[in-house]
Amino acid sequence: MKLVRGAWKILVGIKDFLVLVLLLLFFAGLFAALSHKPNAAAIRDGALVVALDGTLVEQPEQPDPFQNVGGGKALGQVRLRDVLRALDAARTDGRVKAVVLDMDRFLGGYPAAVTEVADAVARVRASGKQVLAYATGYTDDSYQIASAANEIWVHPMGGAMFMGPGGRQLYYKGLIDKLGVTAHVYKVGKYKSAVEPYIRADMSPEAREASVALYGSILGQWQQSIAKARPKARIAEFIAKPDEVIAAAKGDIAQANLAYGIVDKTGDRIAFGKRVAQIVGARSDKVAGNFNAIRLRDWLAANPAPSTGDAIGVITVAGEIVDGKAGPGHAGGDTISNLILKGLTNKNLKALVVRVDSPGGSALASEQIRQAVLQAKAKGLPVVVSMGSLAASGGYWVSTSGDTIFAEPSTITGSIGIFGILPTFENSLAKIGVTSDGVQTTPLSGQPSIYGGTNAAVDRILQSAIEAGYGRFISLVSQSRKLTPARVDEIGQGRVWIGGVAHQLGLVDRFGGLHDAIAEAAKRAKLDPAKVHPVYLEKQSSSWLTFLAGVLRDTGDDDDDWTDQPAGEDAYARIATERRAMLAQALGDAKRLASGGSVQAMCLECAGIGPAVGRADDLSLLKLVLGEIVP
Repeated sequence: MKLVRGAWKILVGIKDFLVLVLLLLFFAGLFAALSHKPNAAAIRDGALVVALDGTLVEQPEQPDPFQNVGGGKALGQVRLRDVLRALDAARTDGRVKAVVLDMDRFLGGYPAAVTEVADAVARVRASGKQVLAYATGYTDDSYQIASAANEIWVHPMGGAMFMGPGGRQLYYKGLIDKLGVTAHVYKVGKYKSAVEPYIRADMSPEAREASVALYGSILGQWQQSIAKARPKARIAEFIAKPDEVIAAAKGDIAQANLAYGIVDKTGDRIAFGKRVAQIVGARSDKVAGNFNAIRLRDWLAANPAPSTGDAIGVITVAGEIVDGKAGPGHAGGDTISNLILKGLTNKNLKALVVRVDSPGGSALASEQIRQAVLQAKAKGLPVVVSMGSLAASGGYWVSTSGDTIFAEPSTITGSIGIFGILPTFENSLAKIGVTSDGVQTTPLSGQPSIYGGTNAAVDRILQSAIEAGYGRFISLVSQSRKLTPARVDEIGQGRVWIGGVAHQLGLVDRFGGLHDAIAEAAKRAKLDPAKVHPVYLEKQSSSWLTFLAGVLRDTGDDDDDWTDQPAGEDAYARIATERRAMLAQALGDAKRLASGGSVQAMCLECAGIGPAVGRADDLSLLKLVLGEIVP
């Protein structure tokens, strides 16, 4: 018995010790999380550090509390309107002596969003304040933003490399045939290429024609933006023959950048920090290379969005449009429509702005959102649509509800067309000796059958339903844009257009951002735009998950310490990141084929324009396959 009692005491002691350790870890994490909260009182004279860590998005997704567990540091998403507000506030605040753009961990964004940030940086520079940009390696997106700075720095072992929009798309027809899967596709629109990966081994001539025009326009706008910001940079020569330029510099990309005026100086983070310290002062309590810095989160806390005056509701339709409910960063039909209806009931709104940043998705959910927006019109509220980076396919479907439509010249829109796809596995089962049979009392009995395929009757019905849906889409656009159905069909057919061309075609009314749309909504409501404030009708991220993400965040790095930030990626590391993203895309495409739901109004070309990372659900699937956290 003494032995048993002794063993029991040891087990109880171990248990108490583990409980104590867990409590200590919890409170240590709690303290770390609380210490990293925004602190408006911490603002001091110095340089505002705008660290674009991750992708630039309209609406960040729900934070993953475990994204940094297991090693590495996963990069997140940066809200576009936060960056714009921070930069615009910095122009007139005397405490901001300079602005530092930390582009080391920037993963990019869609052209319209990147251009908006670049324009905001240019406004800061025009105010007379110094703007300095730093990165180990610049890509198209990060360089466009940095080009508006007074000084562009790059690491001596890094450099700027420009790829341009586009690239290769995965096609699965050969694999599907080998597996015996039959992809039944029902679509309208000769340019509606979203289904092509499942029915072709290559790009159709129509899709190639549309992509060449779209990507060429985007590249042209990018070059114009760079030329305006840095007229002495020989950017056209550099991107025309990059191999010759870099070979002439003996493989030194950074020196090639210097020679062509693309960057101003080379140096590591310490050298760059010392340069900033010359302008804003050095920190006596930090190691060499640090300077008086203003954290972005503190700056945003000290400069909140306006909250006085009449309320203009802003509903954000961001991400893929899906049926049912969805969290931030995804446009769930039920979620968005409920937010609109509750906002109209409880918020005393004077007008509604619909901010669309979506490649489309479910046609049913798109119509559900449109119907909810129409309830604002039924109450007599003006409705203004503000297109962000994307308002294609289902995103344009939603946009037809607006009295007027704003877009950016580089907004991706159009893609007026719909499709449905249904996989069946009769040939796959036959490969392993499984067949199916049965009795049909009507032509639709057991149809569509994933075991035996579809018959002519159900194929005809489903195709007719798709054609009817396309006709409804055409009708909506025709009525809202005051174009004939024949004209809409001509510019429709699934063709994707850039904002500038869409304006010429009559698909959008005016150029401008969200701020312009809010001002227009105020005017239509007979209000002074200077005396209104936006009320964002958004589903907030879970407070518990947000808190847990803060507790588990890697707090070893002091984001107030310039030299202690994680290093950026060189060209090879960025290529590896893009390859992982390509695998994530393949997994996501497979999942969408297997679990596709309602009729879809989706844009495929949009994927070749945005940041080189997969959707969150694709990356989550990739994590399960690889057993690792993907940056």
